[in-house]
Amino acid sequence: MFYLSRAKFLSFALWGLAGTISAGLVSCGGGETGGSSADMPFVAVSQFVEHPSLDAVQKGIKEGLEEAGYKDGESLRWELLSAQANPATAAQIAQKYAAARPDVIVAIATPSAQSAVSKAGNIPVIFSAVTDPLAAKLVESVEKPGGSVSGVSDLSPVKQHLALIKEILPEAETLGVIYSAGEDNSVSLVNLVKENASEAGFNEVREATVASSSEVATAARSLVGSVDAIYVPTDNTVVSALESVVQVGKENSLPVFSGDTDSVERGVIASIGFNYYDIGIQTGEMVVKILKGARPGDLPVEFANVLRLYINPSAAESMGVTLPESVIERADETVQ
Repeated sequence: MFYLSRAKFLSFALWGLAGTISAGLVSCGGGETGGSSADMPFVAVSQFVEHPSLDAVQKGIKEGLEEAGYKDGESLRWELLSAQANPATAAQIAQKYAAARPDVIVAIATPSAQSAVSKAGNIPVIFSAVTDPLAAKLVESVEKPGGSVSGVSDLSPVKQHLALIKEILPEAETLGVIYSAGEDNSVSLVNLVKENASEAGFNEVREATVASSSEVATAARSLVGSVDAIYVPTDNTVVSALESVVQVGKENSLPVFSGDTDSVERGVIASIGFNYYDIGIQTGEMVVKILKGARPGDLPVEFANVLRLYINPSAAESMGVTLPESVIERADETVQ
C-alpha cells in the first residue's frame, strides 16, 4: 500500500532513479512529464506491449479525452509508457506512476492493470483491454467494482469464434491454441475455448504455451500435423508475434484464426469481434468521468456489445482454404 505520509519522500527517491529505470521503460509517445503542465489534469498510461490492437486502444483513449476537451499539452498532461511485454517493467512503470500521483492511471492489458492496482493505493485506476477483471483480481464484481478501480473489458465472443471456424472448416476436429500461461486473461479465454469446443463440434483442443514472444514460432510449429486449425486468442504475447504464426500456417496449409479483428489485416483468415479503437473511446469516456469527480468503484465494468465479421480471402487462399459464400456475404469488413 502507498502511504501518503511517505509520498514526498518516495516521489523524490523514485524520480532520482529515473535514469536507471528509464533503461527498462519505453515511451510510446505522449506529452510532457513536468513544468508548465503541472496544473493540468494528469493522466498516466501504462501499456503492456505495442501491437495493433492495444495501440488502437491507446489511440481511442486519447481521442476520447480530446473529444471531451482534454487535449494533450493544452488542457491535459498525458504520459504513456510501454512495458514491452515485460511484467517486471510493468511493475516499474506502476511504481513510477504511484510516486508521480496522477489524477488517473490508465492501464492497458491485464498485466499492466494488475501492476498498476498493486501499487496505486488510492489513485484511481481505469483499465482497458482486460479480458476477465474478476479472475485477474482487479475488481470485487463487475456491477460494483469497489475501491479505486474500474474499466472496460475486451472479453472475446469465444462461442462465436468457434462457430465461425467450424463453418469455414466443417471437417475440422482438433483445434490448436497458442497462448501465454502467464497471462490470466489468456488462461480464462482458453478455459472458455475448452468448455465450448465440444458444443461447437470439436473433439479436442490442443494447447501450446509460451513464456515470451520469441517462443511463438516454435509453439506454432509444434502444432503442425496434430491440429486442423490454430486459434490465437487475445493474448498480448502471442499477438505481438502473430506474423510468425501466420507464416507457419502458410508454409503448412494450416488455417489460422484470431480472437481479435485487427489480426485479420495481419494475415489470419477471419475473426468476429469489436474494434479496439472503440474500446479505447469507451475507456476514454470513463476516464473523463473520473476527471470530473466520479469514483471508479461506483462505475460498473463495461463490455463491448457491437460485433463485426472480418475476413481475409487472400490469407484463406494462402492456407489452402476456400471461404464459404455464406461467410463472404455477411462479412462486415473484407481485407483485400
